Amino acid sequence: MEDEVKLLKERMLIEFRKQDRSGVYGFTQREMAYNSNRIEGSTLSKDQTASLFYTRTVESDDDSIIIRSKDIEEMTGHFLMFNEMLKTIDEPLTGKLIKSYHYRLKKLVFEDMANGYPVGEYKNRANIVSGIKTCPPEEVEEKINELFDWYEAHEKNLGTLAKLHIEYEKIHPFQDGNGRTGRIILYKECLRNGIYPFVIEDSRKVEYYHALRDEGQLEKLFASEQSIYRENTVALVVPVSRKNGMRM
Repeated sequence: MEDEVKLLKERMLIEFRKQDRSGVYGFTQREMAYNSNRIEGSTLSKDQTASLFYTRTVESDDDSIIIRSKDIEEMTGHFLMFNEMLKTIDEPLTGKLIKSYHYRLKKLVFEDMANGYPVGEYKNRANIVSGIKTCPPEEVEEKINELFDWYEAHEKNLGTLAKLHIEYEKIHPFQDGNGRTGRIILYKECLRNGIYPFVIEDSRKVEYYHALRDEGQLEKLFASEQSIYRENTVALVVPVSRKNGMRM
């Protein structure tokens, strides 16, 4: 599978640089933006997400449905965050790096600015997530640095990524957008470390939230979603002439 990951990374970067949206880059942009935002409450459909990505326009699937401006702003922000992730794909995790992801995700969101939420900076007020006590604002920088130091010192595999994600969510470094930045980090670190990446689907939202309390359960979810993403992308990445000789 290492060869496949290498090809995926190469193909992704080529298509990104050329803004070729017909292959794995376009597919992943749509899937990640749709599912990651949907997990957080977005009302945009898959078709609307694709339309926004390809044409920068979106239409209502039903005249009775009102499209929220925040959903469009955050979907567009996710596209920008994904691009920033690709630009920095080989960089180690740092506070400065994740702040740059958060800035791309949230800089266009009027509601966040109106609420006084820091954009591209750590939270300045306490927050909670699903009943989990999160890190106080004044401790975020120290805790994030400790987490990333721990991560860099450990073997990179799905188990380590599960631990990283759970601890990241416990810290909850930003006022809003923690899940989406956390999931983009997972995708980045997979490609950076030769692990076939994955997209957590909205259909598994409940299972995902429960797994945030159990590293083993979250690792299994990652592995399951990894298999699905690979099945959906390998044909976009591996040339037919090379498939028979590919080391799995």
